[in-house]
Amino acid sequence: MTHARLTPLALSLPASVPFVGPETQERARGAVFDARLGANENVFGPSPMARSAMADADIWMYGDPESHDLIAALAAHLRTDPSHIMVGEGIDGLLGYLVRLCVGAEDAVVTSDGAYPTFNYHVAGFGGVLHKVPYNDDHEDPMALFAKAAEVDAKLVYIANPDNPMGTWHEGDTLVCALDMLPEGCLLVLDEAYIDCAPPGTAPDLPFDDPRLIRMRTFSKAYGLAGARVGYALGHPDLITAFNKVRNHFGMNRAAQAGALAALEDDAHLAHVLDQIDTARRRIAEIALDNGLAPLPSAANFVAIDCGRDGAFAKAVLDGLIARGIFVRMPFAAPQNRCIRISCGTPENLDAFAAALPKALAEAKG
Repeated sequence: MTHARLTPLALSLPASVPFVGPETQERARGAVFDARLGANENVFGPSPMARSAMADADIWMYGDPESHDLIAALAAHLRTDPSHIMVGEGIDGLLGYLVRLCVGAEDAVVTSDGAYPTFNYHVAGFGGVLHKVPYNDDHEDPMALFAKAAEVDAKLVYIANPDNPMGTWHEGDTLVCALDMLPEGCLLVLDEAYIDCAPPGTAPDLPFDDPRLIRMRTFSKAYGLAGARVGYALGHPDLITAFNKVRNHFGMNRAAQAGALAALEDDAHLAHVLDQIDTARRRIAEIALDNGLAPLPSAANFVAIDCGRDGAFAKAVLDGLIARGIFVRMPFAAPQNRCIRISCGTPENLDAFAAALPKALAEAKG
């Protein structure tokens, strides 16, 4: 019988994905969620200019494989050179290309235990070996990460700032100082997916072509284009050029390019969304406090809520919310898994969450 002959590496990997999507959960429960508060999407939506540009895109044509216009606009927006920028299919896609470029069988990579799992998924998929360090007071620990990188001769070390899943953050100056400890030959992968939601000074004040790091940013969060899959990397021109060796050159569809380009031009809508995110973060914190729980300070478009016990209790609360039509997620690793994570939502979304949480808590305690 003829069958596909998978590589030994592929045969060794589990048939799993980093996240189970809300649609999968809706099919399993036989009903749609009343409030979609688990994927850190921007429920407030993209700019009307972006919607119009995407609707008008000549989708019968492939997208520009060089994303020329979008890269030029990003360069002007960030006051940098186009040679420092690579556009790709969201940060997830760019992480996959970066790992493919840098990581081979048995190469060491360092991350935090419980940090963004899609990065780990890519490392495993190319045969790398993950080394993990714990969070420090619900923050990723740059000094511990860099020390581990030196210990294992890591090629990459991953940090998200602001962090997912905790929403905590470091001042940019903290990362600049910590970079002095980054070992020679190791690249810092700085995931800045939530940088638009963060306080001023969160991004390190370093040139985008600093060869010690590559930054990953996205239109999925503040710009409201998660479904379009538009991300971009900022780094040294030699590394940016190397992406052309492995990327899917027609991976960026024409409508997504048009939408991102238009979104970048609508500063008023971005400011409006950021105000709504701030309002929602404060409302989520109030709901948590009203129920005797502790919200963590957040610089992202979600809030982690400390449920006050262990991961099993937090999972029971999460299950109770899902059973009541509220889609949320939680961190995967202890001790951060004592929390649930609530994405910013509309007032109606958060009213539904506020109504369901006391019942889910009572059920978990009972």
